Amino acid sequence: MKLISIQNNSGVPKYRQIIASLEKAISEGILVKGDRLPSVNKVCLEFGLSRDTVLLAYEELKKRGIILAIPAKGYYVKSTEVSIREKIFLLFDELNSFKEDLYNAFLENIGKDVQVDISFHHFNEKMFAKLIEDNNGIYTKYVIMPANLVNAAQCIATLPTSEVFILDQTSDALANYPGVHQNFVSDIYHALKEGKGRIDQYCKLILIFPGFREPLGMKQGFVNFCEDFRFDYEIISEFDNRNIEQGEVYIIPNDRDLVKVIEKSKKQKLSSGIDFGIVSYNETPLKKVVERGISTISTDFETMGKLMAKLILDGRKKSVANKCSLILRNSL
Repeated sequence: MKLISIQNNSGVPKYRQIIASLEKAISEGILVKGDRLPSVNKVCLEFGLSRDTVLLAYEELKKRGIILAIPAKGYYVKSTEVSIREKIFLLFDELNSFKEDLYNAFLENIGKDVQVDISFHHFNEKMFAKLIEDNNGIYTKYVIMPANLVNAAQCIATLPTSEVFILDQTSDALANYPGVHQNFVSDIYHALKEGKGRIDQYCKLILIFPGFREPLGMKQGFVNFCEDFRFDYEIISEFDNRNIEQGEVYIIPNDRDLVKVIEKSKKQKLSSGIDFGIVSYNETPLKKVVERGISTISTDFETMGKLMAKLILDGRKKSVANKCSLILRNSL
């Protein structure tokens, strides 16, 4: 029995016909796990096809995890799960409550016939490079959070260009890749502008910006706002050993620093929203209740996950800026 059937005038690309034939043979039990597929040369000769056509079919099946290639031996059936249409490698910087919301929204919207494998680079350059290298060529799509890693663009360039999507942070070096991102320069600028009526009551804005994990665009957007509206401002890399002065507003991207500021205010017997102000970054349920409510600048991470899934499913190659908003509470 022939494993592969090709019709010249069907209108279906021939590499797709090869894939469909092998999927059918596997689903009907004609091919089972461990069976060897016809060699590339044999398929080429039998149907008068180019090597590129056959290789394209075999490579797609390989990326989906259905077959594997053994050097000098050929291609073999690796899995009988032919219902998996896409295998997606999802590389996050870290997992926290809002990234978990993004991840869950992505899973809920990407479809049932898609396998998603997630890894984390934890802002480590070497780990990022190794994860990219180890997973190159074995997935149909790559969704990457590059964070602000210096060599991220060089590593990502080793992946198949048409299969890469960028998530959350982007840069000029990654501008040609589709994806969903935050525009940190614009987001913090317009959020602070929206809250200017309350900020006007204070005398100084202070951005706590360690610069290790935080997007550089935050810093630029903050400076642009302060200079455009003539606010006295300061950028500090850490809050440790600092006293809070009345009339200051702290813009805090990192929740660890948020805890430090709140603890310090209690020691100094100062109240946020009265003696000084707080604007945190990224909405979490806890910020609704802590200190009578913490004001936040935040994107909608669930929407970000939905948009990324839609880009992949629709096959759209565009870069989308996710919306950001200011949520005003009693801390400002």
